[in-house]
Amino acid sequence: MSGLVPFTPIVADAAAVGAGAVCGALCRFQIGKVVTERIAKNPKLDHLIGWHTAGINVLGSFALGGIFGSPLIDTKSMNPGAGVKPSSIRSTFGMTPRMKLLCGVGFCGSFTTFSTFAVDLVNMVGRREIAKACQYFMVNNVGGIAAAAAGMVLTQQLFEV
Repeated sequence: MSGLVPFTPIVADAAAVGAGAVCGALCRFQIGKVVTERIAKNPKLDHLIGWHTAGINVLGSFALGGIFGSPLIDTKSMNPGAGVKPSSIRSTFGMTPRMKLLCGVGFCGSFTTFSTFAVDLVNMVGRREIAKACQYFMVNNVGGIAAAAAGMVLTQQLFEV
């Protein structure tokens, strides 16, 4: 026995989630790094410290809404040997279930971050920045929900789902 895990659908799904997660985490890290460096160079932007997390969470919510709202591609219609012809143009646009795992669970799951949001919020309350903490809470939660809804609606309108 070679010791390799057989390439089964569950392994392919796990690999898709892992690949997406690596990309999402690297994007979040790079955005945080660039924003932090720019704020450090310009003290007038100190009030924006930590807000990049809210921006990332809202952007990720929009993307996840779009991913969730996109139609599923019928993978059988993509297989020329299956003898099944696509019934409509819609069957050729959208995402496969594995693509949704890669982009949604993997990328968006690691790109957005509830734990950093929670720690930022607790730190703001600890520094008695109650108004800022309330704003931060609202932007992350209400903004994230609104962005997810907007992503779903936009994608469904685009794909006429």
